[in-house]
Amino acid sequence: MAQPGRRVAMNRRLWHLIKPHSTLLAAAIMLLLLLSLLELAGPYLTQQAIDRYIAPKRLDGYQWLAILWFLVLITNGLARYGQLQLTNRIGQRAMFDLRNAIFGHWQRMGVAFFDRTAIGELVSLISNDVDAINQVFTGGLILGIGNVVSAVFIIVFLLLINWSLALLVLGMALVMLLAATFITRQLRQAQRWTRSSLGTINGFIQEAVSGISTIQLFNAGGRIRDDFDVVNQQYSRANLHSATLFSIFLPMMNWLGAATVGLLLWFGGGRVIHHLLTLGTLVLFIQFAERLIIPVRDLADKLAIFQTAVASAERIFSLLDRPAVDADGATTSPIQPGAVSFDHVWFAYQGEDWVLKDVSFEVAPGEKVAIVGATGAGKSSLISVLIRFYDIQRGVIRLCGHDIRGLDRRAVRRRIGVVFQDPFIFTGTVGSNISLGEPMTPDQIERAAASVYADAFIRRLRGGYDYVLHERGSDISTGQKQLLSFARAFAFEPDILLVLDEATASVDPETERIIQASLLKLVAGRTSIIIAHRLSTIEHA
Repeated sequence: MAQPGRRVAMNRRLWHLIKPHSTLLAAAIMLLLLLSLLELAGPYLTQQAIDRYIAPKRLDGYQWLAILWFLVLITNGLARYGQLQLTNRIGQRAMFDLRNAIFGHWQRMGVAFFDRTAIGELVSLISNDVDAINQVFTGGLILGIGNVVSAVFIIVFLLLINWSLALLVLGMALVMLLAATFITRQLRQAQRWTRSSLGTINGFIQEAVSGISTIQLFNAGGRIRDDFDVVNQQYSRANLHSATLFSIFLPMMNWLGAATVGLLLWFGGGRVIHHLLTLGTLVLFIQFAERLIIPVRDLADKLAIFQTAVASAERIFSLLDRPAVDADGATTSPIQPGAVSFDHVWFAYQGEDWVLKDVSFEVAPGEKVAIVGATGAGKSSLISVLIRFYDIQRGVIRLCGHDIRGLDRRAVRRRIGVVFQDPFIFTGTVGSNISLGEPMTPDQIERAAASVYADAFIRRLRGGYDYVLHERGSDISTGQKQLLSFARAFAFEPDILLVLDEATASVDPETERIIQASLLKLVAGRTSIIIAHRLSTIEHA
């Protein structure tokens, strides 16, 4: 009983995607109604040509019938063009909104979500799954409505002409529809399997490409190829299962269509011989039967497209239904400078595998504190819980006397400057990598770079601050990336904290000396926590 209810809810959510474009949808449906009426014109004009002109061997007025047919073809072409333009516009606008919604929701998800989700699966979701839903709007939903309308118009028209032959055609159409419905139910499960397998293989490829240097360094190519063969075979089996169902579906529809024409020739041909039916009417029924097969077959095909979209929509909406980390009811009240304290804090990434155990300390306003420890001791985790990448399980972290879980994440992070050991460089100009889209003047950006002595190497780049960096900063050195991340932190002027997580671990001794000098200026008057496992990093703290 839950399955139909879930399906109705899914259909309702798909409808809400195109509801903002209901005006375009109404126009597209009106054109489809016109096209459905025009579909009746061809066989009807053929019947008139045979019964009124060809069979009696008279050509008076035949040219006007030909002109009328030509006008119908022109109108049909123009209406089809307009309908396709509208459906594509509806689909693209709806998918534009959906991609924005997905990407915007990602930005509001916690770091823990990305720890558990493969990047390739996320890429597959926003590209392949969104495209599958787009197929519903551009080639499924609206055209499916058109197919239903065409089928109804054809059946009504045939019943008005000859009810007995019309019932024969209608009976065969129902058989085709029942067969198609049975196949599409199987296709729904097949498409879920295919979409899931596609996300898995995309995630594997993304991870393998990102770690290609490590794979080659340790000669792990053979093992990776074997692992890829497993996920590749799973994806191939999923696609073959879907293809098998389609290979059953299409020949079945063609066979039933041919059987319909055969039955019409058998029963209708005898009536023509006995002068109970005109030859033109028999030809009209055959043409309409063939045209009825198309919407019935296409309707089943559209149902298959819809099933693919439902499988994709389930994946997308399951993501959008996940609560965002900024939807926890935290206050957005201004944060005043004050002390930072950890009060019996316990934290684990999974279960009770504690990384931080009963940690307590306090940093007074303007105080500089250094935390030194071995790799894996939980130093970086202190930063992660302080800036609310993760929430603690026990204890309290207070900022300015307030429980940090009651403060808005974005407000907290704007007051805390963090420089990580492995800085991330975006594709774009040097200036944009410092400002990260914040409204900053060129002077502000250059002053931030100069404060960490990054200005010198930036000006040596072709174009200076307008030099375009490639993916992950592949065209500058590790030390230069670190200097850029320093400039980024300085540009945002954190007035409460500056947290440095092994910020000088990836630079040469000379650059480290320069950065240490800049740190003295930075930490003056600021509450500073310096995380390190080398004493040289914190000798001034």
